[in-house]
Amino acid sequence: MIQVAQILFILSVLVILHEFGHYITAKMFKVRVEKFYLFMDAGFSLVKKKIGETEWGIGWLPLGGYVKLSGMIDESMDTEQMNEEPQPWEFRSKPAWQRLIIMLGGIIVNVILAWLIFTIMYATVGQKFISTAKIQENGLAFGEVGQKAGFRNGDKILSVDGKHQPSFNRMTLDVLLGDKVQVERNGSIVDVILTDEMKGEIISKEGKEFVGPRFSNTVVDSVVPKSAADIAGLKKGDKIKALNGNAFRYYDEFKERISKHKNDSISLSVLRGTQMVELKAKVDKEGKLGFINKALDKLDYEVNNKLSFGQAVPAAVKESWSLLVYNVKQFKLILRPKTEAYKHVQSPIGIARRLPDTWNWEFIWNFTALFSIGLAFMNLLPIPGLDGGHALFTIVEMITGKKLSDKAAGYVQTFGMIILLTLMALTFGKDIYQLVVDKLL
Repeated sequence: MIQVAQILFILSVLVILHEFGHYITAKMFKVRVEKFYLFMDAGFSLVKKKIGETEWGIGWLPLGGYVKLSGMIDESMDTEQMNEEPQPWEFRSKPAWQRLIIMLGGIIVNVILAWLIFTIMYATVGQKFISTAKIQENGLAFGEVGQKAGFRNGDKILSVDGKHQPSFNRMTLDVLLGDKVQVERNGSIVDVILTDEMKGEIISKEGKEFVGPRFSNTVVDSVVPKSAADIAGLKKGDKIKALNGNAFRYYDEFKERISKHKNDSISLSVLRGTQMVELKAKVDKEGKLGFINKALDKLDYEVNNKLSFGQAVPAAVKESWSLLVYNVKQFKLILRPKTEAYKHVQSPIGIARRLPDTWNWEFIWNFTALFSIGLAFMNLLPIPGLDGGHALFTIVEMITGKKLSDKAAGYVQTFGMIILLTLMALTFGKDIYQLVVDKLL
């Protein structure tokens, strides 16, 4: 329930402020606002109240929200008013440049919101990120797919497409969005070239988990009940030092060695407190024992730059721009069929499942800022039904001097809404199906 509450809170903040951007610019140019709704009121609304000329309300369907402007064909698909003579207070009666500003108002507010949140966060709690340099001091550990792509355990990533990334989370994303990764391997510089097919395999099977810190110790954090580790007598806190008498240094070395002993018996040299203990265990058919290795605290890798307000302002602008660029790159990746990245687009249901199950204001505000830039980018897309679609036709009108007829605008809006609703149905359906499967299995 906390995850649901978080996504509803974040969506409510973003939708209200996005629509307020349209509302305030419409009022600036004396356009009548007939409705202002949080969420969609298809058929009926949960709450509504008429204040002045505007009906304010909350819809029952949490799929965004809208403001209804007089004299404009929008999500409501209300075309009756378009058959009457244009009135001075209507959207269609205003000059193209004013209509363009109204259409871009929500996007502008989203960008300003992200910049404002980042500024406040940087000036209070600091600019935090996981350090690439710290996390790969011992090199990196890669999953099976990552190694298939050409990486090796112990590699240190130096750059992606010629650029070094100090933030580890961004660096892993850069790898999936880039083409040439330069790594340091045993003192030599090696280039790893990623194809779209390989990116698709990484995204579908391991995602960002394809790479992580290389743990220098194999320490039992927890044991799966009735597993091979449990039967062998492994306990929390045990440090595994050798397998079949052969010592190893890194946890990934242990995983690699044990994977070669599927359905086989092995001996483990374990340091328990100050004593060495020898244990016998049988590896399962998947090449696992059934214990979780102790992860290092992220604080061991975290960097926190304390910024003054004066420093936070430009840093927030830079971060907002950087996120917008990442949205463009991810969209381009989605459009490349061989990566199959389109299969991993998520609805609010899928996003909510990734949120923490505890209420953390620092995380929520940072996520809101990130989501706000994503919403701004999505609305910039020149798709009929989105702000970017309206803006595109207005810009064409400003250049050519020719305005799209109301009839044609209606057809275009209908086509755009069909596309958007289809995409929403597919993403929501996929996430709901995955939710049901996860609950049943």
